Amino acid sequence: MKQKKINILCSIVTLIIAVISLNLISCQQKKENKFVEGTNPFIENSVDRDLEQIKKDGVLRALVVYSSTSYFLYRGQAMGFEYELLTQLAKELDLKLELVISNNLDTQFEVLNRGEVDLIAHGMTITNQRKWEVDFTEHLYLTRQVLVQKRPDNYLNMSWSAIDGHLINDPIELIDKTISVRKNSSYIERILSLSNEMGGNIMIDTLDSKLSTDEIINMVADGEIEYTIADENLAKINASYNPILKIDVPISFSQRIAWVTRKKSPLFRQAVNKWIVSQRKKRDFNVIYNKYFKNKRTFRQRIRSNYYSLKNNQISKYDNLIKEHANKIGWDWRLLASQVYQESRFDPIAKSWAGAKGLMQVMPATAESLGIKDVSDPQESIRGGTDYLDQLYNRFTDINDSINRIKFSLASYNCGYSHVRDAQRLAIENDLDSTIWSENVETMILALSLPENYNKSFIKYGYVRGQEPSNYIEQIFERYDHYKQFIPLE
Repeated sequence: MKQKKINILCSIVTLIIAVISLNLISCQQKKENKFVEGTNPFIENSVDRDLEQIKKDGVLRALVVYSSTSYFLYRGQAMGFEYELLTQLAKELDLKLELVISNNLDTQFEVLNRGEVDLIAHGMTITNQRKWEVDFTEHLYLTRQVLVQKRPDNYLNMSWSAIDGHLINDPIELIDKTISVRKNSSYIERILSLSNEMGGNIMIDTLDSKLSTDEIINMVADGEIEYTIADENLAKINASYNPILKIDVPISFSQRIAWVTRKKSPLFRQAVNKWIVSQRKKRDFNVIYNKYFKNKRTFRQRIRSNYYSLKNNQISKYDNLIKEHANKIGWDWRLLASQVYQESRFDPIAKSWAGAKGLMQVMPATAESLGIKDVSDPQESIRGGTDYLDQLYNRFTDINDSINRIKFSLASYNCGYSHVRDAQRLAIENDLDSTIWSENVETMILALSLPENYNKSFIKYGYVRGQEPSNYIEQIFERYDHYKQFIPLE
């Protein structure tokens, strides 16, 4: 009788388990069907925009974060891990790169799904919760999450045992402690999981989503908050500048860090994935990674520099001089600064193979006509260079659009006024607009490197290496776009 009861009980338990299993399978199928039927609201509200449309527009729009490793300005040059990779990706896809700086990490997925950008390009941890809204690319690298905490202010005068007594050395010690992290970050997910795993409560202090990981780490170093969590590679590079930080307590296992695409962009994601997989095998990829996440010496140099955009709103030590003379000719000083960088990289004793010298790389004959006595004198060089730019600008009275007029002036500064006028004549000959630079006169100045064009009877000044002024203007304006992202006009 007893055995019969046991058999009946086992049958009941087996039946209950079977019912539960069927319900779980049914729930999973329903969840999968929601994706198949398109009932996921994130997918339903997302724009239909994939590789074909992106290629048609000719622009790769990427959302980036302004930080010490992702995208920043240093000594007049745009830099960053994501910036360098995106530049290569855009080239691979034959697209123009357009960067949009994220000012609210909470709204990134919305911005992506609305079609304002096509790629979120900063290191995001791949999690199942996030996969409900978006898709991830192939991972760029692996890292783990670590606790960031501050050693006592006088730790250099303390014994190791005394220091350890003030610090967390095991995650279990975080029970009933408060960790400050950004709202909606993957770090919150990890804290909740950790609390559950340890059977204790870790309190969460949610921070403004506009704060970068770098800024939050600095808040720990400054004593504004007690603990935070960061990806280990970010924690290590920041701790190289702030040795008071302790960052060796792991909070997670290895995690994949990737970029983000819309669920409705499978072909674009496939193209990006193919590129990422190929890049991960190359030495250059590791060089770029090490440059931003492992080279502690150059990181400290950047942090200490006055010409680091996360520290000061300065491009170079000649900013005030550039502003003064840009104002005289009515130009945005950041555009003039971009030209100075293009000419000399802010080196007052720079000299070209052709004999041009100084910050503005003025040729000897031009310097004499402009009354420049010493081209290596920054004041003289910028004064003379801007006077020359103003002269050129005033000669293009046939061009009404101010931006185009500036481009013609810059082209003349680079390759000569007469060659630019020849390119305008060739544009008219080919039914192009002689008052527009891009895809019109620019195309013709490139054509003047060919004998069938520079030998035409109406071309007065012959051959010109057109690639130089074309690249010159493109690079100046591309850099100017970066300057506008980081540096205020006033």
